[in-house]
Amino acid sequence: MFDLHRLRLLRELKHRGTLAAVASALSYAPSSVSQQLSQLETEVGVPLLEPVGRRVRLTEQAKILVAHTEAVLERLERAEADIAGSLAELTGTLRIASFQTAALSLVPAALRLLRDAHPRLRVHVTQREPEEALPALQARDFDLVLAEEYPGNPAPRPVGLEQEHLLDDVLRLAVPRTAGPPAAKGPMAALRSLADRPWVMEPHGTTARHWALTLCRSAGFEPDVRFETTDLLLHLRLVEQEHAVAFLPGLLGDGPPTTVTLRPLPQGQGTRRIVTVARRGSSRHPAVVACRAALRRAVALRGEQAAETEQHGGTAPQ
Repeated sequence: MFDLHRLRLLRELKHRGTLAAVASALSYAPSSVSQQLSQLETEVGVPLLEPVGRRVRLTEQAKILVAHTEAVLERLERAEADIAGSLAELTGTLRIASFQTAALSLVPAALRLLRDAHPRLRVHVTQREPEEALPALQARDFDLVLAEEYPGNPAPRPVGLEQEHLLDDVLRLAVPRTAGPPAAKGPMAALRSLADRPWVMEPHGTTARHWALTLCRSAGFEPDVRFETTDLLLHLRLVEQEHAVAFLPGLLGDGPPTTVTLRPLPQGQGTRRIVTVARRGSSRHPAVVACRAALRRAVALRGEQAAETEQHGGTAPQ
């Protein structure tokens, strides 16, 4: 029978790409990882790694082993979930990754709900963009990821992951208050009227940047992107100070009123989907289930607060 620990090292190499990355993630020496994989090759009786320059890659036989290892680990995670579900109290550690706006507007309330309901559950939260968080979820660096999907840009769904819809978040065009009303009517014409303005967008390689560029190009122009950052609070500040225009999500609207004008986007482009993602084997774990329930309650509380604000004289965005 093959050694499961060595099989896990081979799986780690597939997800992390280099022996050094595997060693760093597991706090091993690179030579120890290499030695363990050499012993696994002896057990299996076929080459599992082949050199490519200064790196190595998995052979076809290694990929077959990794696929079976994934199935074994998924089964073990289900066993862990069943054992946790048999206990009277929820304990252990839950590791969450969230992108910025969800971390700002939903995660704190969810943490409070989890703390009240399960005081012995230890929760770690890391701010991480979905492009990095989802592969890290596959590699078992996280247990639950909050991710986003932009209109017309469905994110690839890695094998072995399950997602659950959390909410639809409104997207709007943000311009300085001094910009005045658009000269042309209609969301697409209003967008086109900003062709000569400087823009702030998320960096290249992000789903948000791809969506924003596609939307601007569909309006007939290439945006003049002078500012790039994943920090949407900085997007907001740059618009407030009249340095740029931007696309801003509704989740960023919690807190004090802003000094920007928000305009609707063209039909079919006005919302992004927010989802929670877990590995298939651990999606039934009580900690994951409890966190998803807490996040859904945080969404409901946010809606109740918004309705109460509007009832007491709050004003809708322009």
